[in-house]
Amino acid sequence: MKPVLLILAAGVGSRYGGLKQMDQIGPCRETLLDYSIYDALQAGFGKVIFIIRESLESDFKEIFINRLRDYVEVDYVFQEIWMVPEGVLVPDERQKPWGTGHAVLMAQNLIHVPFAVINSDDFYGRTAYKAFTGYYQGWSPEKGNDYCMVGYRLDKTLSEFGTVSRGICKTGTDMHLVDVVERTSIERTTSGIVFTEGDQPPKFLQDDTIVSMNFWGFTPSVFGYLKTGFETFIRINHENLKSEFYIPSLVNDLIKAGTVKVKVLSCDEKWFGMTYKEDRTFVVERIRALIREGVYPQKLWG
Repeated sequence: MKPVLLILAAGVGSRYGGLKQMDQIGPCRETLLDYSIYDALQAGFGKVIFIIRESLESDFKEIFINRLRDYVEVDYVFQEIWMVPEGVLVPDERQKPWGTGHAVLMAQNLIHVPFAVINSDDFYGRTAYKAFTGYYQGWSPEKGNDYCMVGYRLDKTLSEFGTVSRGICKTGTDMHLVDVVERTSIERTTSGIVFTEGDQPPKFLQDDTIVSMNFWGFTPSVFGYLKTGFETFIRINHENLKSEFYIPSLVNDLIKAGTVKVKVLSCDEKWFGMTYKEDRTFVVERIRALIREGVYPQKLWG
């Protein structure tokens, strides 16, 4: 059994200023996403599925789908605003889909084995994918509610060019997730790492705080929980133009109900990504350094 890599690629990076998942930053026109897929294949993944918008289909086929089919089984599904339960009316003013939980739900008919969920604009590092495949090695359906999450040190996930949002994790003694809370406006100051909420004064966070970078590991059982959770969410929030159904919110509810267990897999990789346009120069330089170190070939595909 080879796991599936599910890539969330339907969002348009407003802070970045464009379709960052298609920005070619490698020496042979590779995107950051190409390096994630390459790492996943090296770690033993067997299929890649993209969650995209219909408006991106032509570009995605040209840049990713057609090229990757020579190396891995690849597919895609759409996430659109109107994809909601029957009878739910979506306001005409709604501008974006319903969040990461809604995105994952779109792939329910394509996945029947454990799968990882990642963002399209984050670099996670190969050891993250190896930790995932190692965790699900020998998996059987009897372990249907056995999930995982790759955890990073907070100080290895910051941008030099602005604030970031991170899921602050609380774990038990067995490294199972107890709670994950989304914190926005996190940044490093001269006094340390802080986050702010509304008009409240900044609050400090320790450098070694474990955070979620939206690298989740699920089994097919999660689709039933997503369906039920989203149906409840959308009937309550369909008129809220900015409401989103997030993966961490569902996971928290399932943990607190005792329905699932989520193992936090440690990862000492240094994250980098394309949150801001200014991040691009650092990303290009870091990829070149990894090529010089022999982690990646000069040309990934072909």
